[in-house]
Amino acid sequence: MTTTAHPGPDRPAGSDDAPTGGSGGTAPAPVPELPAEAVEEWRTEEAELVDLLSRAHRHLGGVAAFRIGPRPTVLVTDPEAVQHVLGRHPERYVKRSHRARVLTGEGILSATGDAWRNQRRALQAQFTGTGMRRHEQRIAAAAHRAADRWAAYARTGETLDVGDEMRHFALDTIWRALTGHPLDPATAHELDRIAAVVAALPQLPSDGDRAHEAVAADLARIDAVAHAAIDTARHREDGPDGPGVLRVLLDAAEHDPAYTDRLIRDELVTLLVAGHETTATTLTWLYLLLDRNPEARAWALAAGPEGSPERREAVQALVSETLRLYPSAWILPRHALTDDALAGHRVEAGTDLLVCPYLTHRDPALWPDPGHFDPTRFTTGGARPAHLAAYFPFGLGARACLGTQFALRESTAVLELLLPAHRVEFLSTPAGATYSITVRPDGPTPAVLTGP
Repeated sequence: MTTTAHPGPDRPAGSDDAPTGGSGGTAPAPVPELPAEAVEEWRTEEAELVDLLSRAHRHLGGVAAFRIGPRPTVLVTDPEAVQHVLGRHPERYVKRSHRARVLTGEGILSATGDAWRNQRRALQAQFTGTGMRRHEQRIAAAAHRAADRWAAYARTGETLDVGDEMRHFALDTIWRALTGHPLDPATAHELDRIAAVVAALPQLPSDGDRAHEAVAADLARIDAVAHAAIDTARHREDGPDGPGVLRVLLDAAEHDPAYTDRLIRDELVTLLVAGHETTATTLTWLYLLLDRNPEARAWALAAGPEGSPERREAVQALVSETLRLYPSAWILPRHALTDDALAGHRVEAGTDLLVCPYLTHRDPALWPDPGHFDPTRFTTGGARPAHLAAYFPFGLGARACLGTQFALRESTAVLELLLPAHRVEFLSTPAGATYSITVRPDGPTPAVLTGP
């Protein structure tokens, strides 16, 4: 596996005499634009989008433009500009759709405007505060089930794929939260189609009907599972830990006509996608990073005895540092509804923007030695940037990920069981990454488990 540190800007992004937002007495300047020849060189190389973004960031700073269509797209990586777009003015910079719409439909990931606000209101309490306490037992049960699977691999010496195992754990966890039932093998097999559709998204046609047709067989299998789960919840067939989040959606349908069976299906599939794909990817990257940095595992286990606050803080720091290098939302598209000034630059209404946590998190002006895996950045007294928007792996502001607490808790819970019990020896590691909804390892992750 390679972990490439993208170089930061040649000059600081933003300055005291170029305020973010605001009109001031001086007209804002145009956003600096990457020369056309640099874009053409990128096209010739047939490189990933992230390579073009890295080039713009490196040469032009934290607010930069490039043109791959008739109008320039603005890249935003400077923390103050990120805060302006995502945190302070979400009404000016809106989310228009989502690349996963063919899979998630009108669920909360894709929804906009009043529909999004209503859907978030219905779900928010399920993944924060008291709602999270309802999930603790389900998270623990899924983590212990994963630990039992790994113990069996260790006894037999059988090869496992770390990515597959993490997807199975994360899918089991979110399935329990949504339905109240543990994930059974037949359902797990059918829901493997989610990963297949997610992997296909970058190659799907831009036309919605043609995109749907390309993955229609996979979507039909996913829909069958979703509608079976909805029918089970509608008939009050609760799982061992009581009703899941799906019951909340069905209850909402009793007084809100917007919650049709189609929307409930879309919300269920959205939560399945968002609730397992990102966590599984994070945990897979974490083990790949520990393979390159075994001292980090030793450091976490030495932080304190099993179950201690010190051990938990260290394990959480491993997760946080992994999310710095491979954020759950690596790129956040937005669309400017009005003219605005951003970091002293003019942004016209109709401009598309790409806010990029991936590059912000790897900026050496913010993070010393950004390519180095160093979980102590996230411990008490650790050296990390003070600006809120220097680290936003789950997004920021009104549209930040609803399931942040859930994802962090489930990741910590399973690692507290697996890390002390097994060393993971990879038989091969991926050469790089694939940039889709998440940043995923671009190949399999076969491994065997050895003793502590």
